[in-house]
Amino acid sequence: MAMKWIGKLSGALLGGLVLGPIGALLGVVLGHQFDAEDEAPALTSAQDLAAIGERFFRATFRVMGYLAKADGRVSELEIAAARAVMNELRLNAAQVHEAIACFSDGKRAGFDLEQELAALASACRGRRDLTRVFLEIQVRAALAGNNLEGPVRPLMQRIAAALQVSGLEFAHIETVLRIQRAAFGADAARGASAQGRTLEEAYRVLETSAAASDEEVAKAYRRQLHRHHPDKLKANGLPESMMAHAKQRTQQIIEAWEFIRARRGIR
Repeated sequence: MAMKWIGKLSGALLGGLVLGPIGALLGVVLGHQFDAEDEAPALTSAQDLAAIGERFFRATFRVMGYLAKADGRVSELEIAAARAVMNELRLNAAQVHEAIACFSDGKRAGFDLEQELAALASACRGRRDLTRVFLEIQVRAALAGNNLEGPVRPLMQRIAAALQVSGLEFAHIETVLRIQRAAFGADAARGASAQGRTLEEAYRVLETSAAASDEEVAKAYRRQLHRHHPDKLKANGLPESMMAHAKQRTQQIIEAWEFIRARRGIR
């Protein structure tokens, strides 16, 4: 049962389309040498990998349900936001059924958020990239559901702290996802992917600045790419069902780098 969330990341997956033709871009990514940071401990068995993926999947939608109910009621917009995440992740019928059940668990009275986060943190110990992805998915849903307003923002900050994600990193995640959300909305109207992006936004995506040297910007690009690369996240236990999110973030990072590189004349 647990293994159904974990599949082999084949060339077909890397060549799949997520909001545009990312397959060719990911092929280029595989040729890069990444900074050796945030490496996870070696997994001892396929069962360990499956267990992490199962825990991650269930926690994702339980916590999403909890956040949606934070103000006492779940709005139609918050339900639509959760559904949109399921659609963007391309869950199959069985996965959607389980995601809805987990969402309902999270919004019920007496749901123990701290216990859920503690179990997730334990499963993801030594795999900080997984906790980043988890938080990114929660922020995406919350932005679409209620724009992180009311009790949701302080709750999200509590969740970040429980997963040992700093306030600065949380702010970066929110900023990048707001940029992504606005850009994709504009792209749908323009039928383009990178037009209209600002240089400042591109630097924010790479977590660097215009004052950085070419070498520092290139290093920031490799670091962000390394954190979100689907191969690495899968090896660390990210369930196959969540891979679409990693691919979207990878596409955003590559587009930001190409924009900056063109403006700076980096070869």
